[in-house]
Amino acid sequence: MFSVNAKLDQLAINALRCLAIDLVQAANSGHPGAPLGMAPAAYTLWDRFLRHNPRDPHWVNRDRFVLSAGHASALLYALLHLTGYDLSLDELRNFRQWGSKTPGHPERGLTPGVEATTGPLGQGFANAVGMAVAEKWLAARFNHPGHDIVDHFTYVMVSDGDLEEGVSYEAASLAGRWGLGKLICLYDCNGIQIEGSTHTNFPDDIGRRFQSMNWDVHGPVDGENVAAIADAIVAARGVAEHPSIVIVKSSIGYGSPLADCPACHGAPLGAENVAKTKEKLGQPATAAFFTPEEAAAHLRGAVERGAKEQARWQTRLDYYGKVFPDMAKRLLAQLRGELPAGWEAALSGGDGDGKPVATRVASGRALNALAKKIDFLIGGSADLAPSNNTEIKNEDFFADDKPWGRNIHFGVREHAMGAIANGLALHGGVVPYVGTFLTFADYMREPIRLAAMSGLRVIYVFTHDSIGLGEDGPTHQPIEQLLSLRAIPGLCVIRPADAGETAVAWRTALARENGPTALILTRQATPALDRRKLASAEQAARGGYVLWQSGEGRPDLILLASGSELAPALAAGERLAAEANVRVVSLPSWDLFDAQPADYRESVLPEAVRARVAVEAGRSLGWERYVGLDGAVAGIDRFGASAPAARLFEEFHVGAAQAAALGADLLKRRARKRAAAPRPPAQLDAAAGKPAGEG
Repeated sequence: MFSVNAKLDQLAINALRCLAIDLVQAANSGHPGAPLGMAPAAYTLWDRFLRHNPRDPHWVNRDRFVLSAGHASALLYALLHLTGYDLSLDELRNFRQWGSKTPGHPERGLTPGVEATTGPLGQGFANAVGMAVAEKWLAARFNHPGHDIVDHFTYVMVSDGDLEEGVSYEAASLAGRWGLGKLICLYDCNGIQIEGSTHTNFPDDIGRRFQSMNWDVHGPVDGENVAAIADAIVAARGVAEHPSIVIVKSSIGYGSPLADCPACHGAPLGAENVAKTKEKLGQPATAAFFTPEEAAAHLRGAVERGAKEQARWQTRLDYYGKVFPDMAKRLLAQLRGELPAGWEAALSGGDGDGKPVATRVASGRALNALAKKIDFLIGGSADLAPSNNTEIKNEDFFADDKPWGRNIHFGVREHAMGAIANGLALHGGVVPYVGTFLTFADYMREPIRLAAMSGLRVIYVFTHDSIGLGEDGPTHQPIEQLLSLRAIPGLCVIRPADAGETAVAWRTALARENGPTALILTRQATPALDRRKLASAEQAARGGYVLWQSGEGRPDLILLASGSELAPALAAGERLAAEANVRVVSLPSWDLFDAQPADYRESVLPEAVRARVAVEAGRSLGWERYVGLDGAVAGIDRFGASAPAARLFEEFHVGAAQAAALGADLLKRRARKRAAAPRPPAQLDAAAGKPAGEG
């Protein structure tokens, strides 16, 4: 611990406050209220407890700090700058401006020291749960008596708004069940939000609510009392069996004329109020971006402390490496995100066994084969593992008494599941996957979006991908979800057609180190594609490829499909082969195909071939980019119905018959256009005055 100097503490706290409101005022945009109120709690944590090295933000055994209340980013940037991270004063002056490292809400990978992209309330809280799970899992796998090589805390700072979001309670319930003793939440309880007092809509007794979820509760403590906040954190750190929440009663906009008012939440204080606030806090009223030298020197002490902390840990790691050399190498490789050599061989012969199989079943087989090679592949589903085929066989389920378990029971909590998976990936050392029905991807939309934005290797197993699930009806039949996922930048969406393409999809997902992947899988069995006569499924890694063509040269008609509609498209192509040269293209991933070189894309979809038909049991919107204005789409542009799957495909006209009919119509139109086109004038024989070739 550190010597206590109340005067110096207050000087440093007020320096953080004034620097934060200067950021907001300079940008004429931002949130000054939360930094003013949260500064004492944030300072206490960073000054007294947080183990981190500003000179090495990626030190693997650092404590994690997540600002779930991402709107308070100005406070985080002030902390990072003053404690010695590579974040210059010029970057602070450019808060919220184009090209700066200080965006409106924290972004992982952009600003040194930022652990997670936050702002959508509640997400950071659930991310922190995932980080704590990763720490506990790695500790159980790699620590030995006397060798606690993985040993750090995860701290998360949340607002009233964070705890109003349902995802926080989903995640908190799981954290309590899993006994995440190294997870500590600092709750900035100021009772004010944009529309006024939280008493109008948030009457919850947070202490009792968290106690009911097996959390240790500390406080409420006075948000201006550093000693009380420190004592509460000490007590929380001493609880090994449960996560802890420290309730900090703060004052939003503390020290400003707008204190305890909604007006100071999301708008600059204004020059006059900034000056008055600085005067009250004992800072020069007119000096912008000023930090007292004594406060700056004190906060910059984090650099020396962090270097010593990391050096001590490195000594332990070096000794650990001598005693357990193989484990040390594996741990560091995992934390770097490296997959074991030869892992791809787990899926050799992935073209399948020739029998019809649902791609969800093929996915389960692929997962289990890969899990034998990659022992840090962990995950689960939202209470659907038997249906999603997401359980790793012969492995324990993660729990407080089995922290080494690779399977995770998330319960019916899709939102928390997605956000916790992000936390697992953010921490590192594990590769997370999660599963549910495709239609319920909507429940986890925000964490999927943030995973894509943050470049996280998370794998989503979405099954029951169409009306093919049958009798459960339109509430469970995804129509628009596939298109919706394809719209997310950075998310690779793959809808494989058979066991072979499913194996390739898994390999592709794992190989993507800098972004999430969604696997879109069927409930119903899909026909086995005879790869002896068709192109190899290995080509699915390119996103699209020529599966089959009836003749040589340039085709007259191209049929495109993904997933379960590829076999019907092939059947339609074979039916039309008698009247035209037909090509069938498998297009399991728009993202992967669009990333291919132009000459490859042209070889698959020649621009000159305008007669194209796409077949997919979902919204037709989007397929026009591949079929063009002259093409046609056999899709579903209304909600589904409750009936057996075969009847639904018949009634919704998504299958071989519709594809063949649309293809035949395009060929007829093409023939009519050719017939109606004016012929070029005949060349005359100059000598005889007759058309050339006539005798």
